[in-house]
Amino acid sequence: MAWNEPGGNKNNQDPWGGGNKGGDQGPPDLDEALKKGMEKLNALFGGKSGGGQGGSSSSGKGMGGLFILALLVLVVIAGLQSVYTVNEREKAVVLRFGKFHEVVGPGLQFRLPLIDSVEKVDVTRVRTASSHGQMLTEDENIVEAVLQVQYVVSDPRAFVLQIRDPERTLDYATDSALRHEVGSAVLNQVLTEGRSALAIRIQDRLQGYLDVYESGLSISKVNIEDTFAPKDVQAAFRDVQSAIEDEQREINQAEQYKNKIVPEARGKSQRMLEEANAYKEEVIARAEGETARFTKLLRAYELAPDVTRERMYLDTLQKVMSNTSKVLVDVEGGNNMMYLPLDKMMSGSAGGGKSSAIPDVTSSSDIEALTSKVIEEIRARQNDSSRRGR
Repeated sequence: MAWNEPGGNKNNQDPWGGGNKGGDQGPPDLDEALKKGMEKLNALFGGKSGGGQGGSSSSGKGMGGLFILALLVLVVIAGLQSVYTVNEREKAVVLRFGKFHEVVGPGLQFRLPLIDSVEKVDVTRVRTASSHGQMLTEDENIVEAVLQVQYVVSDPRAFVLQIRDPERTLDYATDSALRHEVGSAVLNQVLTEGRSALAIRIQDRLQGYLDVYESGLSISKVNIEDTFAPKDVQAAFRDVQSAIEDEQREINQAEQYKNKIVPEARGKSQRMLEEANAYKEEVIARAEGETARFTKLLRAYELAPDVTRERMYLDTLQKVMSNTSKVLVDVEGGNNMMYLPLDKMMSGSAGGGKSSAIPDVTSSSDIEALTSKVIEEIRARQNDSSRRGR
């Protein structure tokens, strides 16, 4: 017979836990069911339950409620875990089941809980790394160098996935690039004027290493903060530096002397060139003038040869005799030429003054006196010649 058949069923098979009392079938008592559920919950967590079949039924209902509650809690937690924020300085690398899925930018992002994992990377912050050590230069000198590297993350995916420890890899690569470039340079280049060029070469080599490693790092700048000799050789190093400074001072003095002498030499050279050009122009002009004069004289000679010849003779004598103080007179009828020392005659007339190569005749009286003396001298010599002839 079924549990809900009429007729006073005394089997007490009501699933709600209530038996037939006086043959009356009513709805289950909710307060009693709730009470039994609480007792079951207490029994589940170590409390005491009321026992009996009614307690078993209430316990089953309590477990269902707890499951729903736990499910709701898990849903809320999963919803909170599925949403995350990437700020404007970062990029996020999303891994799905441990495999690369995508790179997302700033903003509110979604992920699958328990499936996706997110690694945020700051791609705008300039990071620094340093290196220090002793090494040999190309000319076999020991030098210590302190180096600082500034870098940023340019590829978040490579930075997260390609290398296990990018910072340590950067340290090793920096030390390798530093030793390679210092070992290829001489001491003076490392210590003085070659440091800036050395830093550029180290940066290029270091970036090449990082690109080969696919580290996702980009070098912004390499600074050589200091280079110096080890303590054990600092005394010798100071002597070397002093010698280098002396050399540089001598070079500067030589440069100053060169800057002074070279312009003067160039000026003298230019002046000599200009004088030579002027002399050339003068000689050419004189030659052209002589040529023109000779041409005109030739034309005149062709027209009147005798007159032209006489004039040329007289002009030549005048030119020659104008620079001498002695006069030779050819006396007509005599055998010898007369020699008249005009300079002595002038000095005698001037009262014994200092003689000069060319007589200084400045007035008519001087000319008349000189003429009279010349005439007297000519007559005296003529008379003397006549007496000797008799």
